[in-house]
Amino acid sequence: PLGLAWIAAVLEQEGYDVSIIDSPTLQLSEQDFIYMLRKEKPDVVGITSITPTIYKAYRAAEIIKEIYPEIPIVVGGPHVTFMYDEALSKKYIDFVVLGEGEYTMLELVKTLERHGVNYEILKSVKGIAFKMPSGETVITPPRPPIHDLNKLPKPARHLLPMDKYTFLNKPVRILHVMASRGCPYGCVYCSTSYFWGRRVRFRDPELVVDEIEEGVYKYKVSHIAFTDDEFTIIKPWVLKFVEEVKRRKLDISFSCGSRVDHVDDEILKSLKSVGCSALYFGVESANQESLDRIGKRITVSQVIKAFEKSKNAGIEAVGSFILGFPWETIDDMKRTIKFSMKLKPSYAQFTVLTPYPGTPIFKIALKDKLIEDWNWENYTTLRAVMRGYHFTRKQLQKMLTYAYRKFYARLGFLWEQIKKKRLLIILGVIKNNILPWLLSPLKRH
Repeated sequence: PLGLAWIAAVLEQEGYDVSIIDSPTLQLSEQDFIYMLRKEKPDVVGITSITPTIYKAYRAAEIIKEIYPEIPIVVGGPHVTFMYDEALSKKYIDFVVLGEGEYTMLELVKTLERHGVNYEILKSVKGIAFKMPSGETVITPPRPPIHDLNKLPKPARHLLPMDKYTFLNKPVRILHVMASRGCPYGCVYCSTSYFWGRRVRFRDPELVVDEIEEGVYKYKVSHIAFTDDEFTIIKPWVLKFVEEVKRRKLDISFSCGSRVDHVDDEILKSLKSVGCSALYFGVESANQESLDRIGKRITVSQVIKAFEKSKNAGIEAVGSFILGFPWETIDDMKRTIKFSMKLKPSYAQFTVLTPYPGTPIFKIALKDKLIEDWNWENYTTLRAVMRGYHFTRKQLQKMLTYAYRKFYARLGFLWEQIKKKRLLIILGVIKNNILPWLLSPLKRH
């Protein structure tokens, strides 16, 4: 949870005593959570959540309020940033942080410390929403994005269970690192551009490598997972990063996200030279019309070239494909699945189009009454929650199952995994993370 770790670091820098409870990683029960809560005796509690976990966040807030009714409870994250009315309709939530949270949370905590819950004074805190005693919702002026991310301290990883971030419970420790925030593309299905902003802000390569170095020597991590949406968007930055890793002689492996129009032979060779093991490409569709309509700004021919170049450089190319753009037909989706096999990626991720709050596709789905499932827990991208103009929700769910079966059940693919001694890993990922969703029945809410 890098968001919490960064907020904690900023608060600690100002002298506040902070703890982080990473409930999902620690697999806490409600009783475990209550025990830790009573042990900490907090003055303020902040909770972060994405859309499919928002009910758990609401339940956590409810538990806290039952035990400590006077404690201000703050929620943040992409879901409540766009659905603040929903969050504030819960009696146990006091404040919503809208967008980037570090300095908003700091100002909010300072204000609460000095003045208590004084609503008139709280109106001066930028980037929050709350309800007045009269029931009126107040949305304060937006906080500008952090212009210089280099001013942020390192995430407070010392507050996290760093030994628990592993892969399939194997002794492979993973360090999650974010080198940048923002995305200029504004694809209609993705909330990144609308949460972090359309301007890409990069941290200095030296600071990013500082984090990696700490991870290697302090936390004994063996793999770095970059959480940036587009790690390779600025070529000079990538080359500086590579040089810095080489200068420090760090022996690492890492994976990162890229775009098919942002890789060339030089970048791929450079990334490979410092341990890049996999590039994650958002292909989304084999249909050029869909690529144009979603604002992807790539071509099918660029996709083919990027996968070829990555394989030639010895880097695993992972393809992400979205099924269910509302204007598509079943045949369009089958073409995308067929295209995924033609590309021969090392792995393929198939998801169903999910209308996340804050995205243009959410507005389209609302306007055309396409959403049939309003249970946020199902907004995982593995559960169809909306229909299209030419297909039903049930048909879309079947297409997702069909896609995984067609791609992963091929003899050629299975033999390749056997040769690379990773068949059991692939089967484990599918069994634990994908199969439960594919087999569980659709529910209407």
